[in-house]
Order: sequence, then C-alpha cells, then structure tokens
Amino acid sequence: MPISAFVPDDHLDYARLATPFAPGSQLILDEAYRRAHLPLVAPHHPRVIREDGERGYFMGRHETIWSLVIPIDWQALIASAAFRAMQDEMETGPLRDSIDWDSFKQRRDRLHATIAGNLSRGAPPAISDEWRAAFRAQRPFRVALRGLFSGNINLGRLYLKLYPEKRDGENAIRTLQRALHRPETGLYVVGLYNLNDDLNATQTFWLSGFLSRHSQQEWLIPSVDSLHLLGARDDLALDSEVAEVLRLG
Repeated sequence: MPISAFVPDDHLDYARLATPFAPGSQLILDEAYRRAHLPLVAPHHPRVIREDGERGYFMGRHETIWSLVIPIDWQALIASAAFRAMQDEMETGPLRDSIDWDSFKQRRDRLHATIAGNLSRGAPPAISDEWRAAFRAQRPFRVALRGLFSGNINLGRLYLKLYPEKRDGENAIRTLQRALHRPETGLYVVGLYNLNDDLNATQTFWLSGFLSRHSQQEWLIPSVDSLHLLGARDDLALDSEVAEVLRLG
C-alpha cells in the first residue's frame, strides 16, 4: 500500500512526544521507567524504585490491568529483511550491552499496541453488546510499522511506531475508539527494546542518529482483523494473558 494510505505524522503525536535529544546530552532513565520497567530488566540496579504504593507497583509488578490491544506477529516482523538488518545493527552497535536481551526474547510473542488502556483492574471487563456491535461494524484495516521511537516519558524504552490506515480520510483506530466511547489517541507504540542503564553521551549520540536514520523505514504492513483483551501484571506484559479475541467485521 502507498504511504498515502496511512495517517501521516502531522496527524499523530510521534514528533510532539519524542525524546528531545540535545547535543552532548545523555539519556537518563526517568522515574516512570525506574518504577515500571527497570525492576523487571535490572532488579539490582541501584536506582530501581522498588515500591510505589500510590501507583500500585512493587518491583515493577501490579494487579492485573486489562486493555484492548492490536497484536503484532513477531514471525511476520522478523521475516522483513529491512527489520532484520536494523536488528543486526542494534545487536552489534554501541547499545548491545545496554539492552536487556532476555526480556526482549520473552516479549517477542507478546508484542502489541494499546488502543484502549486500563479498562478494568483485577477481573476482565464485561464486553457489552454495544461494543460487540462496534467490532462487527469495523472492517479489518491495515497498519504500517515503521522506525523506532523514544518518547518523553519511560525514557529507556524503545518502540516501533504504528501508523493506522485512513478510511474515508479518517484514522481507522480513532474511528473505533470513538465507537467504543474511549479516548481518541494519536500515539500507537509497540514496545521492543528496554535499556538496563543510563546511556553515556557517545551512546546517546549514536541512538539519536539511529532513530533518525530509521525514522520512516517501513518494516511491516499487517492487516488487523482482531483485537485482544489483554490482562497484564507488569508494563512489559511479561506476565500476561488474553481473555478474549475480538474479531472485526
């Protein structure tokens, strides 16, 4: 599909919410990452936030939170020669020892982009007749996975960017969110890599260039014909389950 078939960057939030890399700067793991991610990938790191009772975290884990997500097929992704080349560059480049490859391998079959988060806690939410009608009314749509993204929160996590298909000039994901009476969003990221420590200035400079070079590199254009009702007990979905597969169309 041509790039014009997908929602463009100026209608999404990737540029607005990206990490602001300044010359000579270092990427320092932020509080959100040290609370939710670092305990899972480097539990003995001295800056791990072990517990946050207000937010319900203990060593990166929390009660089950249920969300509606777009699943991403790892086997289809790794079949892309362009993606494999990027992956090889990451595995051999200056960040090779700064990425937690164990969690990367654990998460490969759990890759997803959230489109409606925090639907319930504990037990899965009941899916209403109205929601089921909305799923039936939404035809399957295409998405494009491109580049890598580092945001302005959760500094330490690197994502794939997901671009939804335009339907009658509209963002297909926002159309579905509107039908489900959920907040309409403009950022759909697929968590891929997790850092195990801060980056020094040399590593940060390399990462900034790496992100820029691969910004619009297209890895995969899958068809979304179903959504998963996903329950996770940590923000990496290492301990997660799918309660229901909800078909579109």
